[in-house]
Amino acid sequence: MATLAIRPACITRVLPGSIAEEIGFEPGDALVSINGQRPRDLIDYRFLCADEDLTLEVLDTGGKTHRIDIEKDIDEDLGLEFETALFDGLMQCNNACPFCFIDQQPPGKRGTLYLKDDDYRLSFLYGSYLTLTNLLPQEWERIAQLRLSPLYVSVHATEATVRSRLLKNSRAGQILDQLAWFQAQRLQIHTQVVVCPGINDGRHLETTLRDLARFHSGDTPAVASAAVVPVGLTRFRPEDDELMPVTQALAQQVIAQVQAFQHDCRQQFGTNFVWLADEWFLIARQEVPAESHYEDYPQLGNGVGSIRQFLKAFEQSAEAYLPATVSPPRTLTWVVGNAVEHAFRPIVDRLNQVPGLTVHLAALASDYWGRDMTVTGLLTGHDLLLGLGGLGSAQASAPNESGPRPPALGDALLLPTVMLKPSDSGDPQDTLFLDDMSVATVSQRLSCPILPIDDTDALVKACCGDLPGHQFANLQPAAGYWAPS
Repeated sequence: MATLAIRPACITRVLPGSIAEEIGFEPGDALVSINGQRPRDLIDYRFLCADEDLTLEVLDTGGKTHRIDIEKDIDEDLGLEFETALFDGLMQCNNACPFCFIDQQPPGKRGTLYLKDDDYRLSFLYGSYLTLTNLLPQEWERIAQLRLSPLYVSVHATEATVRSRLLKNSRAGQILDQLAWFQAQRLQIHTQVVVCPGINDGRHLETTLRDLARFHSGDTPAVASAAVVPVGLTRFRPEDDELMPVTQALAQQVIAQVQAFQHDCRQQFGTNFVWLADEWFLIARQEVPAESHYEDYPQLGNGVGSIRQFLKAFEQSAEAYLPATVSPPRTLTWVVGNAVEHAFRPIVDRLNQVPGLTVHLAALASDYWGRDMTVTGLLTGHDLLLGLGGLGSAQASAPNESGPRPPALGDALLLPTVMLKPSDSGDPQDTLFLDDMSVATVSQRLSCPILPIDDTDALVKACCGDLPGHQFANLQPAAGYWAPS
């Protein structure tokens, strides 16, 4: 897990009206040091900049070094954004978890898809999960010194033999000692348990949850929350692994088991403490809990309560932006993973109550990943072409391998941006799906404009035609949406 040498931090953006803009920073410049210290990462940068007097060493795009002295208010931000949050390189994972999604991908795609991070800094900055198996003593010391809390930890099991079996790492069995360290330091973590049938479910899951709950005490509980997540498998995983998919029956069992544990936690702590990812309810064919169940959504990044939050946000967006009628009339197809088809049906029904507006829900499985039930974020360009192929705006419906098709794609596709990653070129037309197919390619092959939807406001506004040009006819590629050339 060796880190790279600390490189100058490449600046990608200078915020308008900031100190950095006033001084004359430009994208492409690189920050070398602050008060004589080279920042390892964004954490160091923020810590070192929290001072009134700064001396910066900066390398401009021509390779010339500049020394800049700054006086500012304490904690005032300079207004710089960087190419990466880690200036000394990514700490990569050396575990061999059979359920790791990165190892369940096909070869030959863009390199960033295969980076296995186990970096506590990304955990602190962005909420990504780490296992704690790769930390050197000096990194533990830095976590304590800088009070990096909360962190997000993949526990999976607290029994040493079970966790070592899951992570394929003998150091994985130290997890209880590591939880005790966080408790002694008065630092907090959020935890997750990926349930693998036959390995860490049943009595093992019960043991894990009870162990984690032992660290949820005092004014600053070491374990702030726990999420229980079903294992996700793809057809690209190794043939000799020991994993089995989560069935509807098992999902129902896990829901009952965790809900009973939540009841005990509410009586003991006044909180659910442990949370079920929405996917359990989708697999079990059960309704997701009411909004009040999720308290302050402590595990939203794990898909805990995201459906309920989306449904609530839609109601607010509809009240704010949905008109009494839509004119001229338009027909749209909203693409989602088939896992949320039942949950999102009320949204489609509400939209279709508006005269002049017709919205079809295209709920697709993923042939690419080999999954019968698919969350929206895993749909690829291949899946869209398979599930919607041949359905241009003037064509009638026809069956295909992915299930029922909408009557027609209509005037445009509504595409959740959770499926997409901006390309290195920065051109919106080059935005990529997980299979490296571009949005422009899919749009051209379907002969239909594609409108990216990043939240419920955007969904409702797109349905109303509140888009660049305020019309759907002859859409051309532009910032924020794509259409066939």
